Amino acid sequence: MFETTLIRLLHSATAMVLGLAGLAAVAAFSAPPASAQMAHSAGATFNGTGETSIPEGFREWVFIGAPLTPHGLNDGAAGFPEFHHVYIEPAAYEVYKKTGEFSEGTTIVKELVLLHEGDYEDGSRDEASGRGYFAKTFAGIDMMVKDSKRFPEGKGWGFFNFGHHEPPYADKASAQPVENCSGCHEANATYDMVFTKFYPILGKQ
Repeated sequence: MFETTLIRLLHSATAMVLGLAGLAAVAAFSAPPASAQMAHSAGATFNGTGETSIPEGFREWVFIGAPLTPHGLNDGAAGFPEFHHVYIEPAAYEVYKKTGEFSEGTTIVKELVLLHEGDYEDGSRDEASGRGYFAKTFAGIDMMVKDSKRFPEGKGWGFFNFGHHEPPYADKASAQPVENCSGCHEANATYDMVFTKFYPILGKQ
C-alpha cells in the first residue's frame, strides 16, 4: 500500500511539473517581444478632439542633442530660449537606427532650459570648467509627432506647444497651425522635417 501511494504521489508531482512547464511555454509564446511592448508604451497619444499630452517619463528617453540659442546672442529675445534638450522615444529610435527612417508615431520632445545669469554681454559666465553657458531652469516644452494620416499638411508631422515658461506645463495641446512650425521645418530641417544636422547621434548631417 505504501508503494502504491508513493507511485501515485510521484505521478501527481510529474503531472504538476509538466502542467506548469506548459503554462510557461504558452505565456512565453503569447507575450509580445520586448521591442513590441516598448513600441506601444511611450509615444504621444491623442484624444477624440486631436489633443495630446506630454508623454510621461520623456526625460528618460534617448537624449539626442542640446542646441543652444542664448538670449545674449539674440538681442535678449531668443525665439526658443535657451538650451534645447531634445529627446526621441526609444522604440522609434530603435527603428531609426535600423532603417534610417522616422517611423509613424515617432515622438520627439524639445524642452527649453534657461541659463544661469551671465557675467558677460553675450550671456556667458565663468565656471570651474571655463567660460561658457550653463543650464539652470526648465522653461518650456515643444513636441513633434509623425502621423502622416493625421497631419498631411505638415509633411506628415504635427507640432505642439505646451507653453514657454517654467513648469507646470499645459496638460494638453492641439496641433499648431502649419504656418507656425511646419513651414520653418520644411524650409530648414535637414531630413524629414527634423534638424538632424544638430544631432550627431542620428547620423545625418
